[in-house]
Order: sequence, then structure tokens, then C-alpha cells
Amino acid sequence: MFESLTQRLSGTIERLRGRGRLTEENIRESLREVRIALLEADVALPVVQALIERIKVRAVGQEVLKSLTPGQALIKVVRDELTTVMGSQATDLNLNVPAPAVILMAGLQGAGKTTTVGKLAKHLKERRKKKVMVVSADVYRPAAIEQLKQLAEQVDVLFFASDASQKPVDIARAAIADARKSYVDVLLIDTAGRLAIDEAMMSEIKALHAAVSPVETLFVVDSMTGQDAATTAKAFSEALPLTGVVLTKTDGDARGGAALSVRYVTGRPIKFIGVGEKPDGLDVFHPDRVASRILDMGDVLSLVEQVEQQVDKDKAQKLAEKVAKGKKFDLNDMKDQLEQMQNMGGLHGLMDKLPGMGQIPDAVKNQVTGKEVPRMVAIINSMTKKERRNPALLNGSRRARIAKGSGLTPADVNKLMKQYQQMEKMMSKLSGGGMKGLMRGMKGMMGGRGGMPFR
Repeated sequence: MFESLTQRLSGTIERLRGRGRLTEENIRESLREVRIALLEADVALPVVQALIERIKVRAVGQEVLKSLTPGQALIKVVRDELTTVMGSQATDLNLNVPAPAVILMAGLQGAGKTTTVGKLAKHLKERRKKKVMVVSADVYRPAAIEQLKQLAEQVDVLFFASDASQKPVDIARAAIADARKSYVDVLLIDTAGRLAIDEAMMSEIKALHAAVSPVETLFVVDSMTGQDAATTAKAFSEALPLTGVVLTKTDGDARGGAALSVRYVTGRPIKFIGVGEKPDGLDVFHPDRVASRILDMGDVLSLVEQVEQQVDKDKAQKLAEKVAKGKKFDLNDMKDQLEQMQNMGGLHGLMDKLPGMGQIPDAVKNQVTGKEVPRMVAIINSMTKKERRNPALLNGSRRARIAKGSGLTPADVNKLMKQYQQMEKMMSKLSGGGMKGLMRGMKGMMGGRGGMPFR
């Protein structure tokens, strides 16, 4: 998300960063480039106009021109205004009501509502420690109810069975009654979508909203529709008292226009963004962190949170104890590390949150395809248990056999072994308490010679 906007802005920002002094002409020229970048990212025109005007008022005034580091000051102004237009700070769900807290999900067909219900259920269960129930009031789309049932089983939350012959209002009332009996904390209601906004759809969802009085009404919208996402959200917000928006399919949206437009156009906060199809692909929307990512400053806070949530702490503890005792780091340990990296989205998922990625040439970034970690795991899986425990056994004939077994080449096996040796060196330095040596080892592993780790 935001790749094209980041690339366009990072050049402008870089030119400003080293300036000792900025003139009004410098600022106007830079803002012209920012304006073009925003329009190309499919940000709604009223949002672009308002954003540029706010930056100009702050930038051309005393705030930037009298600053000791004017280039940095202008970057801060742009970051602050991007943050403001997206909502200033993360907006939490309001669950401080008598149980069950009812959350109604609305949106057009194909936006990813049902998948988002499953993701939100998992988020509430695991991160908020809530007892969650889901129900489908979509009596039109074939298999919608069955899809939600399967998602509920996958994320291990309660599912209230409904039938296509029932009325949506009756389904919702019955689900609320059952949720009370089952001492459920949060009830998520999935609703029917349409291909376009129509009177029948709006009448039905208004009636459903009136019947259940939800504490949260979330509008789910496909971010890849760009400006249309903001327009559709505005139409829904005029018909329903929306409390927030969920942007889906953000991993397929290189422009990011929807994220920058929705809050300004609707007046409703973006509460979550959806990434991919997996149940854990839902992130809380932090406007300040997103603004930093747009300006190529990275999103280290989100990366730290991701590691906290997704790294297997027991395995990490066992590895730390093993290394501390001076035991050899082997290929089984490397496989564990690779699988945990894959759980966090692989190299591509981690790169997205690192500062300065906008300065790396596309030719280098494109080498990271998402297949690197699975290939490395496949190579290790093709080894015998004895070979994994004792990598010194891997002579030329064994490496050729492993390459054949994993469907790769001996050169790929050699690359993996080179990375293993670098990791093993790092671990041995760590066991000896040499932090400086460890940092040097990490720098080498991250491609200190200018090459990507694995193609």
C-alpha cells in the first residue's frame, strides 16, 4: 500500500532534507510535486486541495522559514497534515456497553465483509480477550451463511445458525437473544451486500439497524476502488449512523487514495485495514504510523507489535537458552526462524515497514517475490534429520540430492548454507556476549555487500 505515493514523495523529500534554507519558491515547487503525487494516488480532489492549503499555510509562515533545519521542518508539517487528514490517532471500538456489544457490518458485495467478520472475530478474541459470536443476515448470496460458519470454526468463535428462508431482522433478534443466554461479549452481524447502492438495500439495512441498535456500525470497503471508496462510504454514512470504516484488500492497493480520502469525505474514522485472506490479516489503523510509511520513514512500532504477537515465545526462549549454553545453532533452529518470519508476512511483509525502502531501486525490491522463505524451508525439509543436526555432512553429492528433492538448484542450496553459516556465526557471538560482533554479523546478513539474501 502507498508504494507509488511513497516513491513519488521520497524524491521530493530527499531534495528538501539537505537544504540549509528554504524559500517560498522552494516550498511552492515542492507542494506542486506533492499535489501531483496525491492526485496520481487517486486521492479525492477536495482532500488534495484541503491538504495542500493546510501545508502551505503552515510551511510558508514562520514555522518552516525560521527553523534551524527547514527541510526537516517541512517534512514534519507534511507528516502532521497527512496524519490529521486520516484522523490524527487510532480510534478504538466502543465495547463499553452491557453485553452483548452488537457490531453491524455493512458494505457492497465483493468488498470482503464476510472475511472481515472472521478477521475481526479473531482480533477481538485474541487481542481483546472477548467471547465472540458471529451470525449471517445475508439471505441472498449463495453459500454466504456456510462461508461464515467455516470462518467461525477456523478462528474458534461461536456461530449462530441462520437460514436463507428467514428475514434478516428475525435472524438478528434471535442471535442477540442467544448471545445473552450464552454470555457472549460481542456479537458480529454480517449483512447482505449489493453490486451498487440501491433503495431496497438501504431500506433493509436501515430496518436491521433500527431493530438491533448496534453499538458499532462498520462500513467495509475495498481500498482498490480509490476515490469511489470514499464516495460509497459517504452514501452509506448519509443513510446509516456509521461509527467507522474498515478498508480491505490494502495489500493490492499501491496507491492508497482511499485511506487518505475516506476520513475527510465521510467524517468517519478508519478503524481497521485488512491485508490478504488469512484470518490474522487485520490491523488497527494508526494514522500517524501510516503517514510515516507514506513519507518513507517506516513503521517500526507496528513491526515491533507484529513480532510481539506472532513470534512463538516458547521457541524463542528455548533457542535463547540453547545459545546461552554454547550449543550449536543447527538447521532445525534456522527452519523455526524462517517459519516465524513467514508468519509475519515473509521478507516482503517486513520490508513494507522498514524506513528508507522508497530509496531502494525497484529492480532490487522486485527480487523479493514472497517465495524466498518457502523455498528455503523446502530445502531444509529435503534434508535428513542427521543432516539438519550436523550441516558439516553436506558435501557436493548430498547438496545435489537435496536440490533435486526440493525442486531447486545446487546453487540455491549453497546460498541457503551461506546464510546458515552467517546466522550460526551471529549466534556464536551472542553466546559469547559480543554485542558489537553480533551487530556486525546482522549487517552482513541483511545484504551488506548489496545483494538480496535469496532470490
